[in-house]
Amino acid sequence: MPSLKDLKNRIESVKSTRKITKAMQMVAAAKLRRAQEAAEAGRPYAERFNTVLAGLAASVGGSDSAPRLLAGTGSDQVQLLVIMTSERGLCGGFNSSIVKLVRTRVSELRAAGKTVKILTVGKKGREQLRRDYADLFIGHVDLSEVKRLGYANAQDIARDVLARFDAGEFDVATIFYNRFQSVISQVPTAQQIIPAAFDQTGEAAAETTLFDYEPDEEAILADLLPRGVATQIFSALLENAASEQGARMSAMDNATRNAGEMIEKLTIQYNRSRQAVITNELIEIISGAEAL
Repeated sequence: MPSLKDLKNRIESVKSTRKITKAMQMVAAAKLRRAQEAAEAGRPYAERFNTVLAGLAASVGGSDSAPRLLAGTGSDQVQLLVIMTSERGLCGGFNSSIVKLVRTRVSELRAAGKTVKILTVGKKGREQLRRDYADLFIGHVDLSEVKRLGYANAQDIARDVLARFDAGEFDVATIFYNRFQSVISQVPTAQQIIPAAFDQTGEAAAETTLFDYEPDEEAILADLLPRGVATQIFSALLENAASEQGARMSAMDNATRNAGEMIEKLTIQYNRSRQAVITNELIEIISGAEAL
């Protein structure tokens, strides 16, 4: 049974931890608001941009002159997985949910006889995957020094991916990230970016009947598709940033609540132990007095 001193020290330790988790929760809440606004502001542009590209892609169809970023290499043997996770921990299951999706995809691709390569963005996901897939790693992007994500960060990643595609290092590229829905809900998402994949129904299909393009669609796509890759990566980075702060805020709130409950239990245990010590001392005093 722990002594009164041990219980008191443990109570003080848990109180200190609660102060830290509460402070981290407040910081995450402040960052979440900015990250959520950025993610939501970027969605209309990304969606409209993809709609325009989808319309152009539908008009080009299976033309032999279609850009390689749209037509692909004619094979899907070599798969590049671009995995976006956080640079810091203490964000609940945020990173684990992405890693779980990646593990499932890698298993499926390997079972189908495909070659898998991994490019990581954020060290936490890399740390979790290193044990099983270290031999698949081909690169890493460190964003630990970036205070606020910008389009330039997405362009750097896009240039790296496009350079590898032009060099023939892979056939298909897919990005993995968490799409932000709410503070308590982040959806692990896998999105193919090379070759470009679009939903060619509804509004996207209507684009081809409303506009004539000058120069021709192939020339426009050749210029816009690399920007589309960067736009999709930037959108994923923004969604991931908002999801990370939402997950961290939720995790720190739970930690703060758990610390409060632990303090209450330890305080009750401390008071009972203290009362038992006092009772034993009174019994010894009374017994000594009677012996005299």
